Amino acid sequence: MCGVEPVNCYPVLVNIISNTLLRLFNCTARIRIWSELFSRTQSPDLENYTFFNCLSYLLILAAGLPPLFAVSSMEDYKVKSRSC
Repeated sequence: MCGVEPVNCYPVLVNIISNTLLRLFNCTARIRIWSELFSRTQSPDLENYTFFNCLSYLLILAAGLPPLFAVSSMEDYKVKSRSC
């Protein structure tokens, strides 16, 4: 009933318990529980937003890395260290 994945087992267990409690109180309503890890709606606006957000983050990261390497080289130059 639960399957092999524990992600699916908890919602099924909650569904069974809640519907059993509803039946004990003579209620005709039922509770449905489902589990989806990711939303299945495909929105082009959301995809574009995510793409440009990641792209801008990577561009900012790429702009910050070269000065880090340059500072390291300058420190080596100042102390006149050499590699063998």
